[in-house]
Amino acid sequence: MLGNGDIWSAADALRMVDETGADGVVVGRGCLGRPWLFGDLAAAFRGEGLRYMPTLGEVAVAFKRHAELLVEFFGSEEHGCRDVRKHVAWYFKGYPIGGDVRSGLAMASSLQEIDDLLGQLDRDAPYPGADAEGPRGRAGHPKRTALPDRWLESRDVDSEFRKVLAAAELHHSGG
Repeated sequence: MLGNGDIWSAADALRMVDETGADGVVVGRGCLGRPWLFGDLAAAFRGEGLRYMPTLGEVAVAFKRHAELLVEFFGSEEHGCRDVRKHVAWYFKGYPIGGDVRSGLAMASSLQEIDDLLGQLDRDAPYPGADAEGPRGRAGHPKRTALPDRWLESRDVDSEFRKVLAAAELHHSGG
Protein backbone atom coordinates (compact mmCIF):
# COMPACT_ATOMS: atom_id res chain seq x y z
CA MET A 1 0.00 0.00 0.00
CA LEU A 2 1.19 3.48 -0.82
CA GLY A 3 0.36 6.55 1.24
CA ASN A 4 -0.59 9.79 -0.47
CA GLY A 5 -1.36 13.32 0.66
CA ASP A 6 0.45 16.16 2.39
CA ILE A 7 3.97 14.95 1.54
CA TRP A 8 5.86 18.25 1.53
CA SER A 9 9.18 16.92 2.86
CA ALA A 10 11.12 13.75 3.55
CA ALA A 11 10.06 14.02 7.20
CA ASP A 12 6.40 13.98 6.10
CA ALA A 13 7.01 10.80 4.10
CA LEU A 14 8.75 9.02 6.97
CA ARG A 15 5.98 10.05 9.36
CA MET A 16 3.29 8.72 7.02
CA VAL A 17 5.03 5.38 6.62
CA ASP A 18 5.57 5.13 10.37
CA GLU A 19 2.01 6.09 11.34
CA THR A 20 0.10 4.12 8.69
CA GLY A 21 2.31 1.14 7.94
CA ALA A 22 2.34 2.12 4.26
CA ASP A 23 5.04 0.52 2.13
CA GLY A 24 5.91 3.82 0.48
CA VAL A 25 4.50 7.19 -0.51
CA VAL A 26 3.20 8.93 -3.61
CA VAL A 27 4.15 12.57 -4.04
CA GLY A 28 1.85 15.01 -5.80
CA ARG A 29 1.89 18.77 -5.30
CA GLY A 30 4.76 18.54 -2.79
CA CYS A 31 7.28 18.38 -5.62
CA LEU A 32 5.96 21.43 -7.48
CA GLY A 33 8.89 23.81 -7.78
CA ARG A 34 11.03 21.38 -5.78
CA PRO A 35 12.44 18.68 -8.07
CA TRP A 36 15.11 17.92 -5.45
CA LEU A 37 12.44 16.54 -3.10
CA PHE A 38 12.86 13.10 -4.69
CA GLY A 39 16.55 13.03 -3.73
CA ASP A 40 15.59 13.99 -0.18
CA LEU A 41 13.04 11.16 -0.10
CA ALA A 42 15.55 8.59 -1.38
CA ALA A 43 18.11 9.69 1.23
CA ALA A 44 15.51 9.58 4.03
CA PHE A 45 14.37 6.06 3.12
CA ARG A 46 18.03 4.95 3.10
CA GLY A 47 18.29 6.30 6.65
CA GLU A 48 20.43 9.31 5.75
CA GLY A 49 19.72 12.64 7.40
CA LEU A 50 20.84 14.71 4.43
CA ARG A 51 18.54 17.31 2.90
CA TYR A 52 19.15 19.45 -0.13
CA MET A 53 18.72 23.11 0.71
CA PRO A 54 19.36 25.01 -2.51
CA THR A 55 20.52 28.60 -2.70
CA LEU A 56 18.43 31.02 -4.72
CA GLY A 57 20.95 30.64 -7.56
CA GLU A 58 20.44 26.87 -7.66
CA VAL A 59 16.67 27.35 -7.72
CA ALA A 60 17.04 29.85 -10.56
CA VAL A 61 19.05 27.31 -12.57
CA ALA A 62 16.37 24.64 -12.00
CA PHE A 63 13.60 27.07 -12.96
CA LYS A 64 15.40 28.08 -16.16
CA ARG A 65 15.99 24.43 -17.09
CA HIS A 66 12.31 23.71 -16.49
CA ALA A 67 11.41 26.55 -18.85
CA GLU A 68 13.83 25.23 -21.49
CA LEU A 69 12.36 21.74 -21.25
CA LEU A 70 8.84 23.10 -21.64
CA VAL A 71 9.89 25.06 -24.72
CA GLU A 72 11.38 21.86 -26.15
CA PHE A 73 8.31 19.80 -25.22
CA PHE A 74 5.79 22.23 -26.71
CA GLY A 75 7.99 23.11 -29.67
CA SER A 76 7.30 26.79 -29.08
CA GLU A 77 9.14 29.33 -26.94
CA GLU A 78 5.93 31.28 -26.43
CA HIS A 79 3.97 28.21 -25.28
CA GLY A 80 6.75 26.89 -23.02
CA CYS A 81 7.34 30.27 -21.37
CA ARG A 82 3.60 30.73 -20.87
CA ASP A 83 3.33 27.29 -19.25
CA VAL A 84 6.24 27.81 -16.83
CA ARG A 85 4.56 30.91 -15.39
CA LYS A 86 2.39 28.78 -13.08
CA HIS A 87 5.55 27.40 -11.47
CA VAL A 88 7.03 30.76 -10.40
CA ALA A 89 5.38 30.87 -6.96
CA TRP A 90 6.26 27.23 -6.27
CA TYR A 91 9.95 27.50 -7.15
CA PHE A 92 10.56 30.79 -5.37
CA LYS A 93 8.34 30.27 -2.31
CA GLY A 94 10.07 31.86 0.68
CA TYR A 95 13.02 33.28 -1.27
CA PRO A 96 13.61 37.06 -1.32
CA ILE A 97 13.17 37.80 -5.00
CA GLY A 98 11.03 40.93 -4.86
CA GLY A 99 7.60 41.61 -6.27
CA ASP A 100 8.83 43.09 -9.55
CA VAL A 101 10.94 40.05 -10.43
CA ARG A 102 8.25 37.65 -9.24
CA SER A 103 5.55 39.33 -11.34
CA GLY A 104 7.95 39.67 -14.28
CA LEU A 105 8.64 35.93 -14.25
CA ALA A 106 4.91 35.28 -14.07
CA MET A 107 4.48 37.34 -17.27
CA ALA A 108 7.64 36.35 -19.18
CA SER A 109 7.15 35.41 -22.81
CA SER A 110 10.71 34.43 -23.81
CA LEU A 111 13.72 32.58 -22.43
CA GLN A 112 15.75 35.78 -22.79
CA GLU A 113 13.25 37.65 -20.63
CA ILE A 114 13.45 34.87 -18.02
CA ASP A 115 17.26 35.07 -18.14
CA ASP A 116 17.20 38.84 -17.69
CA LEU A 117 14.88 38.58 -14.68
CA LEU A 118 16.84 35.72 -13.08
CA GLY A 119 19.98 37.82 -13.52
CA GLN A 120 18.58 40.32 -11.02
CA LEU A 121 18.51 37.76 -8.19
CA ASP A 122 20.97 37.47 -5.32
CA ARG A 123 22.12 33.99 -6.30
CA ASP A 124 23.90 33.53 -2.95
CA ALA A 125 20.69 33.94 -0.93
CA PRO A 126 20.45 30.83 1.28
CA TYR A 127 17.62 28.35 1.53
CA PRO A 128 14.85 30.10 3.54
CA GLY A 129 13.97 27.04 5.65
CA ALA A 130 10.37 26.72 6.82
CA ASP A 131 9.28 29.61 4.58
CA ALA A 132 10.02 27.44 1.53
CA GLU A 133 8.23 24.38 2.90
CA GLY A 134 4.62 23.36 3.07
CA PRO A 135 1.60 23.25 0.81
CA ARG A 136 1.72 24.00 -2.88
CA GLY A 137 -1.06 24.23 -5.37
CA ARG A 138 -4.63 24.58 -4.20
CA ALA A 139 -4.76 25.51 -0.55
CA GLY A 140 -7.47 23.94 1.50
CA HIS A 141 -8.09 22.06 4.65
CA PRO A 142 -6.12 18.89 5.30
CA LYS A 143 -8.11 15.81 4.39
CA ARG A 144 -8.74 13.00 6.79
CA THR A 145 -6.74 9.84 6.26
CA ALA A 146 -8.63 7.17 4.33
CA LEU A 147 -7.53 3.55 4.45
CA PRO A 148 -8.69 0.65 2.28
CA ASP A 149 -11.70 -1.23 3.62
CA ARG A 150 -10.73 -3.66 6.43
CA TRP A 151 -7.09 -2.52 6.19
CA LEU A 152 -6.77 -2.29 9.95
CA GLU A 153 -7.67 -5.93 10.38
CA SER A 154 -4.73 -6.91 8.23
CA ARG A 155 -2.07 -4.90 10.02
CA ASP A 156 -0.34 -5.53 13.32
CA VAL A 157 -0.96 -2.30 15.25
CA ASP A 158 -1.76 -1.69 18.90
CA SER A 159 -5.41 -1.29 19.92
CA GLU A 160 -5.29 2.47 20.66
CA PHE A 161 -3.75 3.26 17.30
CA ARG A 162 -6.27 0.91 15.66
CA LYS A 163 -9.14 2.96 17.18
CA VAL A 164 -7.69 6.22 15.83
CA LEU A 165 -7.27 4.78 12.36
CA ALA A 166 -10.70 3.16 12.39
CA ALA A 167 -12.26 6.57 13.09
CA ALA A 168 -10.36 8.00 10.13
CA GLU A 169 -11.96 5.41 7.83
CA LEU A 170 -15.40 6.82 8.63
CA HIS A 171 -14.63 10.24 7.17
CA HIS A 172 -13.01 9.71 3.80
CA SER A 173 -13.68 11.80 0.73
CA GLY A 174 -14.30 8.81 -1.50
CA GLY A 175 -11.43 9.67 -3.76
